[in-house]
Amino acid sequence: MLDDIGIFWRGVVLGVIIAAPVGPIGLLCIRRSLERGLATGLATGLGAALADAFFSGIAAFGITAVLNIITQNMPLLQVVGGLFLLIVAVHSLTREPKPLAAEPVAGNLPAAIFSGLFLTATNPVTILGMSTLVVGFGNTRGPVEDGTLVGGIFLGSLLWWVFLCGGVTLLRRRVTGRTVHWINIGTGVILGLLGTYTLGSALWG
Repeated sequence: MLDDIGIFWRGVVLGVIIAAPVGPIGLLCIRRSLERGLATGLATGLGAALADAFFSGIAAFGITAVLNIITQNMPLLQVVGGLFLLIVAVHSLTREPKPLAAEPVAGNLPAAIFSGLFLTATNPVTILGMSTLVVGFGNTRGPVEDGTLVGGIFLGSLLWWVFLCGGVTLLRRRVTGRTVHWINIGTGVILGLLGTYTLGSALWG
C-alpha cells in the first residue's frame, strides 16, 4: 500500500511536469479563462489532462504497438495538429476586441474539452516526451502500479490547469479590454508560428 501511495505521488509530480510547460494548451487556457471564465478554461485543461492520461497509460502499460502506430503516422499528426493551430491562430488574430464582461458566460464546455484533448493528442512532440518521462521515471512493476501511476499523472496534470486557470481568473478584474486584445494578438502570433513550424516539419522533414 505504501508503495502504491509513493507511485501515485510520483505520478502527480510527472503530471505537473508534463502539463506545466507553456504551450498551445496553456495559451488557450489563459485566453479562455479571461474571456469566458474559469469553467471554460478548466474544460480546456481537462481535455489536455485526459489526453495526458491516455498516452501515459499507453507508455506505462507498455503498449508498444500503439506507440509504433503513432511514430509511423507522425507526419499526419503534425499536419492535422499544425492546421488546427493555424485555425485557432486566425481566430485569435481576427477576434474583435471587447471589454471583459463582469460575469463571463461560459462557452460550449464539451467543445472546449474536445479542443484541449485534440490539440494535445495531435502534438507528437508532447506524446513522445510524455512517453519518455513515464518510461524513464515511472518504474512500476505491474498493472495495479501502472494504473496508480496513470491516475496520479491525470490528477497532477489537472491540478496544474486548476492552478493556472484559477490564477488567471483571480487576476481577471484587473485586466482591461486592451490587454485582452494584445493577449489575443500574442496568442495568435505564437500559435501561428507553432502551426507553421509543425506543418513545415511534416512536409519537409
